[in-house]
Amino acid sequence: MNEPVFIAGTGIISAIGNNVAECLDALENGRAGMGEMHQLDSLHRERLPVAEVKLSNEELAKLAGLPKTKSRTALLSMIAAKEALDHAAIPNISSLRCGFISANSVGGMDKTENFFTEFLPDNNKGRLRNVVDHECGSVTELVADALGIKDYISTISTACSSSANAIFFGARLIRNNIVDVVVAGGTDSLTKFTLNGFNTLMIVDEQFCQPFDENRRGLNLGEGAGYVVLVSEKIAATLKNKPQIILSGYCNANDAYHQTASSPEGTGSYLAMSGAIKKSGLKPGDIDYINLHGTGTQNNDIAEGTAIKRLFDPHYPKMSSTKTFTGHTLGASGGIEAVFSVLALQRGIIYPNLRLQTPMVDLPFVPERAFIKM
Repeated sequence: MNEPVFIAGTGIISAIGNNVAECLDALENGRAGMGEMHQLDSLHRERLPVAEVKLSNEELAKLAGLPKTKSRTALLSMIAAKEALDHAAIPNISSLRCGFISANSVGGMDKTENFFTEFLPDNNKGRLRNVVDHECGSVTELVADALGIKDYISTISTACSSSANAIFFGARLIRNNIVDVVVAGGTDSLTKFTLNGFNTLMIVDEQFCQPFDENRRGLNLGEGAGYVVLVSEKIAATLKNKPQIILSGYCNANDAYHQTASSPEGTGSYLAMSGAIKKSGLKPGDIDYINLHGTGTQNNDIAEGTAIKRLFDPHYPKMSSTKTFTGHTLGASGGIEAVFSVLALQRGIIYPNLRLQTPMVDLPFVPERAFIKM
Protein backbone atom coordinates (compact mmCIF):
# COMPACT_ATOMS: atom_id res chain seq x y z
CA MET A 1 0.00 0.00 0.00
CA ASN A 2 2.91 2.38 0.57
CA GLU A 3 4.84 1.40 -2.54
CA PRO A 4 6.27 4.51 -4.28
CA VAL A 5 4.68 5.56 -7.56
CA PHE A 6 7.07 6.90 -10.20
CA ILE A 7 6.30 9.21 -13.12
CA ALA A 8 8.04 7.66 -16.12
CA GLY A 9 6.59 9.69 -18.99
CA THR A 10 4.72 12.87 -19.86
CA GLY A 11 2.65 13.98 -22.84
CA ILE A 12 0.76 17.16 -23.61
CA ILE A 13 -0.98 19.23 -26.26
CA SER A 14 -2.31 22.69 -25.50
CA ALA A 15 -2.71 26.18 -26.89
CA ILE A 16 1.02 26.80 -26.43
CA GLY A 17 2.36 23.66 -28.09
CA ASN A 18 1.60 20.31 -29.65
CA ASN A 19 4.02 18.37 -27.44
CA VAL A 20 6.13 18.71 -24.28
CA ALA A 21 9.07 20.42 -26.00
CA GLU A 22 6.92 23.08 -27.66
CA CYS A 23 5.00 23.81 -24.47
CA LEU A 24 8.20 24.11 -22.46
CA ASP A 25 9.66 26.54 -24.99
CA ALA A 26 6.53 28.71 -24.75
CA LEU A 27 6.64 28.66 -20.94
CA GLU A 28 10.29 29.66 -20.91
CA ASN A 29 9.70 32.50 -23.36
CA GLY A 30 6.41 33.84 -22.02
CA ARG A 31 4.26 33.00 -25.06
CA ALA A 32 0.61 32.70 -24.06
CA GLY A 33 -1.91 30.78 -26.14
CA MET A 34 -4.97 33.00 -25.91
CA GLY A 35 -6.44 34.65 -28.97
CA GLU A 36 -9.45 34.90 -31.25
CA MET A 37 -11.44 31.73 -31.95
CA HIS A 38 -10.62 29.93 -35.16
CA GLN A 39 -11.72 26.32 -34.59
CA LEU A 40 -14.85 26.93 -32.51
CA ASP A 41 -17.80 28.46 -34.36
CA SER A 42 -19.35 30.77 -31.78
CA LEU A 43 -21.37 33.97 -31.70
CA HIS A 44 -18.78 35.20 -29.17
CA ARG A 45 -15.89 34.79 -31.63
CA GLU A 46 -14.90 38.46 -31.63
CA ARG A 47 -15.70 39.15 -27.97
CA LEU A 48 -14.27 36.31 -25.89
CA PRO A 49 -10.63 35.21 -26.29
CA VAL A 50 -9.93 31.50 -25.89
CA ALA A 51 -6.83 29.31 -25.73
CA GLU A 52 -7.33 26.95 -28.68
CA VAL A 53 -4.95 24.27 -29.90
CA LYS A 54 -3.68 25.74 -33.15
CA LEU A 55 -4.55 22.75 -35.34
CA SER A 56 -7.70 21.83 -37.26
CA ASN A 57 -9.46 18.52 -36.64
CA GLU A 58 -7.96 17.19 -39.87
CA GLU A 59 -4.45 18.09 -38.70
CA LEU A 60 -5.11 16.60 -35.26
CA ALA A 61 -6.43 13.38 -36.82
CA LYS A 62 -3.25 13.01 -38.84
CA LEU A 63 -1.12 13.42 -35.70
CA ALA A 64 -3.32 11.09 -33.70
CA GLY A 65 -3.62 8.41 -36.35
CA LEU A 66 -7.40 8.41 -35.88
CA PRO A 67 -10.23 9.18 -38.32
CA LYS A 68 -11.05 12.88 -38.62
CA THR A 69 -14.68 12.00 -37.86
CA LYS A 70 -13.76 11.42 -34.21
CA SER A 71 -14.35 14.14 -31.63
CA ARG A 72 -11.72 16.78 -31.03
CA THR A 73 -11.66 15.64 -27.38
CA ALA A 74 -10.55 12.16 -28.43
CA LEU A 75 -7.98 13.44 -30.94
CA LEU A 76 -6.33 15.63 -28.30
CA SER A 77 -6.32 12.74 -25.85
CA MET A 78 -4.70 10.33 -28.28
CA ILE A 79 -1.88 12.73 -29.16
CA ALA A 80 -0.91 13.49 -25.56
CA ALA A 81 -1.34 9.93 -24.24
CA LYS A 82 0.76 8.48 -27.06
CA GLU A 83 3.54 11.02 -26.40
CA ALA A 84 3.53 10.07 -22.71
CA LEU A 85 3.85 6.36 -23.52
CA ASP A 86 6.57 6.98 -26.11
CA HIS A 87 8.46 9.09 -23.57
CA ALA A 88 8.21 6.38 -20.92
CA ALA A 89 9.65 3.84 -23.40
CA ILE A 90 8.59 0.83 -21.33
CA PRO A 91 9.94 -2.37 -22.91
CA ASN A 92 7.52 -5.27 -23.43
CA ILE A 93 4.63 -3.16 -22.19
CA SER A 94 2.16 -5.59 -23.77
CA SER A 95 3.24 -8.18 -21.19
CA LEU A 96 2.42 -5.85 -18.28
CA ARG A 97 -0.88 -5.01 -16.61
CA CYS A 98 -1.63 -1.58 -18.05
CA GLY A 99 -4.40 0.88 -17.22
CA PHE A 100 -5.80 4.01 -18.82
CA ILE A 101 -7.53 6.46 -16.46
CA SER A 102 -8.68 9.42 -18.52
CA ALA A 103 -10.76 12.41 -17.52
CA ASN A 104 -12.92 14.81 -19.47
CA SER A 105 -16.00 16.94 -18.99
CA VAL A 106 -17.40 17.40 -22.51
CA GLY A 107 -16.92 13.99 -24.16
CA GLY A 108 -17.73 14.17 -27.86
CA MET A 109 -20.01 17.17 -27.42
CA ASP A 110 -18.23 19.11 -30.16
CA LYS A 111 -19.55 16.61 -32.72
CA THR A 112 -23.01 16.45 -31.12
CA GLU A 113 -23.41 20.22 -31.33
CA ASN A 114 -22.67 20.16 -35.05
CA PHE A 115 -25.11 17.27 -35.57
CA PHE A 116 -28.03 19.09 -33.98
CA THR A 117 -27.32 22.27 -35.94
CA GLU A 118 -28.32 20.33 -39.06
CA PHE A 119 -30.78 17.87 -37.52
CA LEU A 120 -33.16 20.18 -35.64
CA PRO A 121 -34.32 22.18 -38.68
CA ASP A 122 -34.60 19.01 -40.79
CA ASN A 123 -34.52 15.54 -39.21
CA ASN A 124 -33.50 14.03 -42.52
CA LYS A 125 -30.14 15.75 -42.15
CA GLY A 126 -27.20 15.23 -39.80
CA ARG A 127 -24.81 12.29 -39.46
CA LEU A 128 -25.74 10.01 -36.58
CA ARG A 129 -22.15 8.76 -36.44
CA ASN A 130 -21.27 12.16 -34.97
CA VAL A 131 -23.21 11.46 -31.76
CA VAL A 132 -21.87 7.93 -31.18
CA ASP A 133 -19.00 9.15 -28.98
CA HIS A 134 -20.96 11.83 -27.14
CA GLU A 135 -20.59 10.52 -23.59
CA CYS A 136 -17.38 10.96 -21.63
CA GLY A 137 -16.54 7.27 -21.27
CA SER A 138 -16.72 6.69 -25.01
CA VAL A 139 -13.77 9.03 -25.55
CA THR A 140 -11.69 7.09 -23.03
CA GLU A 141 -12.55 3.71 -24.54
CA LEU A 142 -11.81 4.88 -28.07
CA VAL A 143 -8.30 6.05 -27.11
CA ALA A 144 -7.60 3.01 -24.90
CA ASP A 145 -8.43 0.73 -27.83
CA ALA A 146 -6.13 2.69 -30.14
CA LEU A 147 -3.32 2.48 -27.58
CA GLY A 148 -3.88 -1.24 -27.03
CA ILE A 149 -4.63 -0.83 -23.32
CA LYS A 150 -7.09 -3.42 -22.06
CA ASP A 151 -6.40 -4.32 -18.41
CA TYR A 152 -8.05 -1.43 -16.56
CA ILE A 153 -9.96 1.44 -18.17
CA SER A 154 -11.97 4.09 -16.38
CA THR A 155 -13.25 7.63 -16.91
CA ILE A 156 -13.29 10.40 -14.30
CA SER A 157 -15.60 13.38 -14.77
CA THR A 158 -15.57 15.69 -11.76
CA ALA A 159 -15.47 19.04 -13.54
CA CYS A 160 -12.22 20.98 -13.12
CA SER A 161 -10.69 18.41 -10.75
CA SER A 162 -11.24 15.56 -13.22
CA SER A 163 -7.73 14.79 -14.44
CA ALA A 164 -6.13 15.44 -11.05
CA ASN A 165 -8.49 12.81 -9.66
CA ALA A 166 -7.58 10.51 -12.57
CA ILE A 167 -3.92 10.72 -11.55
CA PHE A 168 -4.76 10.07 -7.89
CA PHE A 169 -6.81 7.03 -8.90
CA GLY A 170 -4.01 5.76 -11.12
CA ALA A 171 -1.56 5.99 -8.23
CA ARG A 172 -3.93 4.01 -6.00
CA LEU A 173 -4.19 1.28 -8.63
CA ILE A 174 -0.41 0.92 -8.64
CA ARG A 175 -0.12 1.00 -4.85
CA ASN A 176 -2.76 -1.70 -4.54
CA ASN A 177 -0.98 -3.93 -7.09
CA ILE A 178 -3.91 -3.89 -9.49
CA VAL A 179 -1.79 -2.71 -12.45
CA ASP A 180 1.91 -2.18 -13.19
CA VAL A 181 1.57 0.85 -15.49
CA VAL A 182 -1.10 3.56 -15.72
CA VAL A 183 -1.54 6.32 -18.27
CA ALA A 184 -3.44 8.95 -16.28
CA GLY A 185 -4.60 12.48 -17.02
CA GLY A 186 -7.30 14.14 -19.04
CA THR A 187 -8.56 15.89 -22.14
CA ASP A 188 -11.17 18.46 -23.14
CA SER A 189 -11.98 20.39 -26.28
CA LEU A 190 -13.71 23.74 -26.49
CA THR A 191 -17.45 23.54 -27.14
CA LYS A 192 -20.27 26.04 -27.46
CA PHE A 193 -21.99 24.47 -24.45
CA THR A 194 -19.08 25.09 -22.06
CA LEU A 195 -18.30 28.55 -23.43
CA ASN A 196 -21.92 29.63 -23.15
CA GLY A 197 -22.27 28.03 -19.73
CA PHE A 198 -19.28 29.81 -18.22
CA ASN A 199 -20.34 33.03 -19.94
CA THR A 200 -23.76 32.69 -18.28
CA LEU A 201 -21.99 32.46 -14.91
CA MET A 202 -20.42 35.83 -15.82
CA ILE A 203 -16.90 34.66 -15.04
CA VAL A 204 -15.37 34.79 -18.55
CA ASP A 205 -12.85 37.56 -19.19
CA GLU A 206 -13.23 39.60 -22.38
CA GLN A 207 -9.50 40.31 -22.14
CA PHE A 208 -6.58 37.98 -21.44
CA CYS A 209 -7.03 36.68 -17.89
CA GLN A 210 -5.03 38.00 -14.91
CA PRO A 211 -5.03 35.40 -12.14
CA PHE A 212 -4.19 36.65 -8.63
CA ASP A 213 -4.35 40.27 -9.78
CA GLU A 214 -6.38 42.70 -7.68
CA ASN A 215 -8.22 43.78 -10.86
CA ARG A 216 -8.87 40.28 -12.24
CA ARG A 217 -12.05 39.94 -14.27
CA GLY A 218 -12.48 36.21 -14.89
CA LEU A 219 -11.09 33.25 -16.81
CA ASN A 220 -10.28 32.38 -20.41
CA LEU A 221 -11.38 28.92 -21.49
CA GLY A 222 -8.84 26.64 -23.17
CA GLU A 223 -8.51 23.13 -24.52
CA GLY A 224 -5.91 20.41 -24.63
CA ALA A 225 -4.80 17.17 -23.02
CA GLY A 226 -2.13 16.12 -20.54
CA TYR A 227 -1.06 12.68 -19.32
CA VAL A 228 1.58 11.13 -17.10
CA VAL A 229 2.71 7.51 -17.15
CA LEU A 230 2.76 6.09 -13.63
CA VAL A 231 4.77 2.96 -12.85
CA SER A 232 5.51 0.81 -9.84
CA GLU A 233 8.96 0.68 -8.26
CA LYS A 234 9.51 -2.74 -9.83
CA ILE A 235 8.85 -1.43 -13.34
CA ALA A 236 10.83 1.77 -12.72
CA ALA A 237 13.91 -0.32 -11.93
CA THR A 238 13.75 -1.95 -15.38
CA LEU A 239 13.68 1.27 -17.40
CA LYS A 240 16.71 2.56 -19.26
CA ASN A 241 15.99 6.11 -18.16
CA LYS A 242 15.31 5.67 -14.44
CA PRO A 243 12.41 7.91 -13.32
CA GLN A 244 13.38 10.49 -10.73
CA ILE A 245 9.96 11.96 -9.96
CA ILE A 246 7.78 10.28 -7.31
CA LEU A 247 4.10 11.01 -6.80
CA SER A 248 4.24 10.91 -3.04
CA GLY A 249 1.17 12.81 -1.92
CA TYR A 250 -2.31 13.53 -3.22
CA CYS A 251 -5.71 14.31 -1.76
CA ASN A 252 -9.13 15.55 -2.77
CA ALA A 253 -11.71 17.16 -0.53
CA ASN A 254 -15.26 18.43 -0.68
CA ASP A 255 -16.29 21.24 1.61
CA ALA A 256 -19.89 21.05 0.25
CA TYR A 257 -20.09 24.85 0.19
CA HIS A 258 -21.63 25.49 -3.24
CA GLN A 259 -22.06 23.78 -6.62
CA THR A 260 -19.88 26.23 -8.56
CA ALA A 261 -18.07 28.32 -5.96
CA SER A 262 -15.37 27.82 -3.35
CA SER A 263 -15.94 28.84 0.24
CA PRO A 264 -14.44 32.27 1.02
CA GLU A 265 -12.20 30.58 3.60
CA GLY A 266 -10.86 28.19 0.97
CA THR A 267 -11.75 25.20 3.12
CA GLY A 268 -11.73 22.70 0.26
CA SER A 269 -8.37 23.87 -1.05
CA TYR A 270 -6.87 23.83 2.43
CA LEU A 271 -8.09 20.30 3.16
CA ALA A 272 -6.78 19.02 -0.19
CA MET A 273 -3.34 20.64 0.14
CA SER A 274 -2.82 19.75 3.79
CA GLY A 275 -4.03 16.19 3.13
CA ALA A 276 -1.59 15.78 0.22
CA ILE A 277 1.33 17.05 2.29
CA LYS A 278 0.43 14.74 5.18
CA LYS A 279 0.16 11.73 2.87
CA SER A 280 3.57 12.49 1.36
CA GLY A 281 5.26 12.64 4.76
CA LEU A 282 6.49 16.16 4.01
CA LYS A 283 5.97 19.45 5.79
CA PRO A 284 4.75 22.75 4.33
CA GLY A 285 8.31 24.09 4.47
CA ASP A 286 9.46 21.31 2.12
CA ILE A 287 7.33 22.64 -0.73
CA ASP A 288 9.29 24.76 -3.25
CA TYR A 289 6.62 25.54 -5.85
CA ILE A 290 2.83 25.63 -6.12
CA ASN A 291 1.20 25.42 -9.52
CA LEU A 292 -1.86 27.47 -8.62
CA HIS A 293 -5.34 26.58 -9.80
CA GLY A 294 -5.39 30.33 -10.45
CA THR A 295 -8.37 30.71 -12.74
CA GLY A 296 -8.57 34.50 -12.52
CA THR A 297 -12.08 34.62 -11.12
CA GLN A 298 -12.88 36.75 -8.08
CA ASN A 299 -14.01 33.74 -6.07
CA ASN A 300 -11.32 31.21 -6.88
CA ASP A 301 -8.27 33.37 -6.35
CA ILE A 302 -9.24 34.77 -2.96
CA ALA A 303 -10.40 31.33 -1.74
CA GLU A 304 -7.26 29.58 -2.97
CA GLY A 305 -5.04 32.38 -1.69
CA THR A 306 -6.68 32.27 1.74
CA ALA A 307 -6.07 28.52 1.92
CA ILE A 308 -2.41 29.01 1.00
CA LYS A 309 -2.05 31.68 3.67
CA ARG A 310 -3.58 29.37 6.27
CA LEU A 311 -1.29 26.47 5.36
CA PHE A 312 2.04 28.18 4.63
CA ASP A 313 2.11 31.46 6.60
CA PRO A 314 4.62 33.03 7.14
CA HIS A 315 6.97 31.16 4.75
CA TYR A 316 5.57 30.89 1.25
CA PRO A 317 6.92 28.78 -1.60
CA LYS A 318 7.19 30.25 -5.08
CA MET A 319 3.97 29.96 -7.04
CA SER A 320 2.30 30.84 -10.34
CA SER A 321 -0.75 30.08 -12.45
CA THR A 322 0.06 28.50 -15.82
CA LYS A 323 -3.54 29.14 -16.87
CA THR A 324 -2.11 32.50 -17.92
CA PHE A 325 -0.60 30.47 -20.79
CA THR A 326 -3.11 27.71 -21.53
CA GLY A 327 -6.39 29.13 -20.30
CA HIS A 328 -8.63 26.99 -18.11
CA THR A 329 -8.77 23.62 -19.85
CA LEU A 330 -11.44 22.25 -17.50
CA GLY A 331 -11.24 18.43 -17.37
CA ALA A 332 -7.72 18.53 -18.81
CA SER A 333 -6.29 21.14 -16.43
CA GLY A 334 -5.01 18.76 -13.74
CA GLY A 335 -3.24 16.60 -16.32
CA ILE A 336 -1.71 19.51 -18.18
CA GLU A 337 -0.53 21.16 -14.98
CA ALA A 338 0.80 17.85 -13.65
CA VAL A 339 3.03 17.72 -16.73
CA PHE A 340 4.15 21.31 -16.10
CA SER A 341 4.89 20.46 -12.46
CA VAL A 342 6.99 17.45 -13.46
CA LEU A 343 8.98 19.67 -15.83
CA ALA A 344 9.46 22.25 -13.05
CA LEU A 345 10.92 19.56 -10.78
CA GLN A 346 13.10 17.98 -13.46
CA ARG A 347 14.56 21.25 -14.70
CA GLY A 348 14.50 23.39 -11.57
CA ILE A 349 12.34 26.11 -13.10
CA ILE A 350 9.49 28.37 -11.98
CA TYR A 351 6.98 29.65 -14.52
CA PRO A 352 5.81 33.27 -14.65
CA ASN A 353 2.30 34.31 -13.66
CA LEU A 354 1.73 36.38 -16.78
CA ARG A 355 0.01 39.79 -16.79
CA LEU A 356 0.22 40.21 -13.01
CA GLN A 357 0.16 43.97 -12.49
CA THR A 358 -1.44 44.72 -9.13
CA PRO A 359 -1.01 42.04 -6.42
CA MET A 360 -4.13 41.18 -4.41
CA VAL A 361 -4.27 43.44 -1.36
CA ASP A 362 -5.80 40.76 0.88
CA LEU A 363 -2.95 38.30 0.39
CA PRO A 364 0.54 38.51 1.95
CA PHE A 365 2.32 36.87 -1.01
CA VAL A 366 2.81 37.61 -4.71
CA PRO A 367 3.05 34.97 -7.46
CA GLU A 368 6.19 35.02 -9.58
CA ARG A 369 6.17 37.48 -12.46
CA ALA A 370 9.23 36.20 -14.34
CA PHE A 371 10.60 32.85 -15.48
CA ILE A 372 13.11 31.58 -12.90
CA LYS A 373 15.87 29.04 -13.31
CA MET A 374 16.67 27.69 -9.84
